[in-house]
Amino acid sequence: MAKKKYYVVWKGRQPGIYSTWKECEEQVKGYSGASFKSFPSKEEAEAAFSSPSKPRNNKEKGTNQAKETYIADSISVDAGSHGNPGIIDYKGVDTSTGAVLFERAGIKKGTNNMGEFVAIVHALDLLKQENSQKPIYTDSQTAISWVKNIKVNTTLARDNETQEMWELVDWAINWLKKNRWENPLLKWDTKNWGEIKADYGRKK
Repeated sequence: MAKKKYYVVWKGRQPGIYSTWKECEEQVKGYSGASFKSFPSKEEAEAAFSSPSKPRNNKEKGTNQAKETYIADSISVDAGSHGNPGIIDYKGVDTSTGAVLFERAGIKKGTNNMGEFVAIVHALDLLKQENSQKPIYTDSQTAISWVKNIKVNTTLARDNETQEMWELVDWAINWLKKNRWENPLLKWDTKNWGEIKADYGRKK
């Protein structure tokens, strides 16, 4: 069973301490300059909320408040391509530590968005097995929309070269049709937070 978390909202629609991510998300999603963070215990959350300086506790390390607005207790996914379409790799990492939770490398031919789509569903499958409602971050809004619509909109043809990629996409679509999930799918704010934690570093 997933460990209990408490969420402190310093800046949001209604600052306070919340016991579920859903309640926290309602206060910060779409709120400009939102500041929030998860804690493993209510006591730590209360102590952090009562300390006005807490959201800036990394200022001396050269970070800023905006970079602290993502939920560290989450999974970040990314796909890397050698050409687009081209050879695709994808992985999911612990956003807090960067530890790789799953990875698939060397898919013969696909698109970056297809890789991101499958990575999100891979993360959903993993979190469902762990009975966890952690959020999932991706820097592909297109992949998020494909997951929510359970539909992949691509012109990539099905042929011998793309067979492996399409088999993974078919698996992901089938999984979405058969399973219920409530994990928030969130767009990574690259401008404020830097590259997503699962980034392959292949951007030109």
